[in-house]
Amino acid sequence: MTKADLFQPTRRSFATGAAALVAASALPRAALAQPALDVPYVPTPQDVVDRMLSLVKPTAQDFVMDLGCGDGRMLVTAASKFGARGFGVDLNPVRIQEATANAKAANVSDKIRFEVRNLFQTSIKDANVLTMYLLPSVNLQLRPRILDEMRPGSRIVSHAFHMGDWEPDVQTEAIGRTIYHWIVPAKIAGKWAISDGGKTYDVMLEQKFQKLTGMAVVDGMNLRLQGFMRGGDFSITVNTPDGLKVFNGAIADVNITPAAGSSWTMRKA
Repeated sequence: MTKADLFQPTRRSFATGAAALVAASALPRAALAQPALDVPYVPTPQDVVDRMLSLVKPTAQDFVMDLGCGDGRMLVTAASKFGARGFGVDLNPVRIQEATANAKAANVSDKIRFEVRNLFQTSIKDANVLTMYLLPSVNLQLRPRILDEMRPGSRIVSHAFHMGDWEPDVQTEAIGRTIYHWIVPAKIAGKWAISDGGKTYDVMLEQKFQKLTGMAVVDGMNLRLQGFMRGGDFSITVNTPDGLKVFNGAIADVNITPAAGSSWTMRKA
């Protein structure tokens, strides 16, 4: 697929129930002035919207944010099909008028709202689901904020564009379009002491997004380790002379909870 193909608007109309999307031509002529945009407006096909939401699985307890919301179809679907609450921003007032009208037509105005706002000036800390169809350069600008401001376990989904060397937890396709899904990892890097079966593992963890590497010192031996994060859950595997030793657990702040049935403990060194 060429870049030109990617930016061809879809011909498919989106509907929730009997409510079709409002056409821009039906809006007042004065509202059609186009502001300068960071990202060109290209609507996401409904098949892709459905697949994106199936990955992040929003619920009525979730707060979904759509950055560059366009005509609102992502949040209208999240609210009408999954019961989620949401907030969308876009620089184009025409798109916000459309989105607001589409939410009303789908009877989900009580769950979602839209504002004309710069996405870079929009707080994302209250969202636990973030949806995007932006550009790689914009995604990379957002990446530090996603990692620092959003809670561990928050779900991110992007249509078409990645976030550099932050590898997705899931990469899939819908109607030939690539979809990327990430889970915000908790921060666990640093020095730890793991006590297990009379042995103490002095661990130095290094973290790059959801991937863990490092060393463990036990009985005077330096042992390599590796692992991964999935939100606040982690798995650390130490390569010992007696075989692989696996520690599964969860972290909240600096508090470690071992997986059910485990007897080891882990504390900040």
